[in-house]
Amino acid sequence: MRLEGRRIVISGAASGVGRAIAKLFHQQNAAVALVDRDADRLATTCAELAAGGGAKVASAVADVTDDQVLRASIDQVAHELGGLDGLVGVAGLDLERPFDQMSRADWDQVLTVNLTGAFSLTSASLPHLKQAGGGSVLLVASGAALRPIASRTAYCASKAGVVMFAKALAVDLAEAGIRSNVICPGVVDTPMFRSALADAPDPKEALASVLDRYLIKEIARPDDIANAALFLTSDEAAHITGAALAVDGGRAFH
Repeated sequence: MRLEGRRIVISGAASGVGRAIAKLFHQQNAAVALVDRDADRLATTCAELAAGGGAKVASAVADVTDDQVLRASIDQVAHELGGLDGLVGVAGLDLERPFDQMSRADWDQVLTVNLTGAFSLTSASLPHLKQAGGGSVLLVASGAALRPIASRTAYCASKAGVVMFAKALAVDLAEAGIRSNVICPGVVDTPMFRSALADAPDPKEALASVLDRYLIKEIARPDDIANAALFLTSDEAAHITGAALAVDGGRAFH
């Protein structure tokens, strides 16, 4: 078991990539704490994990934009797990809108969820990581942080900020024995992506247009991102910090 004895909190864990990471980490015998604002999906995901037996599963309903509730939630799940020595920040928000149609409220919302949310999760978890004597911070950004996408100015800027935030954390937290890395996925087959595709005037044409950006002409599975997260969180990556791993089918240089 590659995460035997580890205690890891995962935000955005109720569905999509976060759910896949939580499921894989639990299969690798990590005690996991799932945090999400969607109470119903969170309860379903936790029940599925707990039904399989194994390490402990804890949960907390919290929004990464509510700093006070988030901090209390992290303290709660850390107590339930007996501490924390890892976190994975997945919670995020997309916005497709041309810049000249974007409001300040749009900009603030995306930056608050994606970038400030990563700060809040890490800040709330840090005392527990230090108490454990070290650990791992892993944030999920986007391939859009490495190569921009039209009509997603706020999203691209926020995710680029997450990349540099993770790199800066690697510098600041090294003495505490805490590694910090970031994953940059491309398009992933999640409920959010399927919903956006279904809303397109011509879903088939929209899918073809998306795939044209990638060297690997397939939509990534949530498990593809989870496998990368497992590697960077495990001891196999013990000498890796400050890295931005593109799991994007080759889009970043295509």
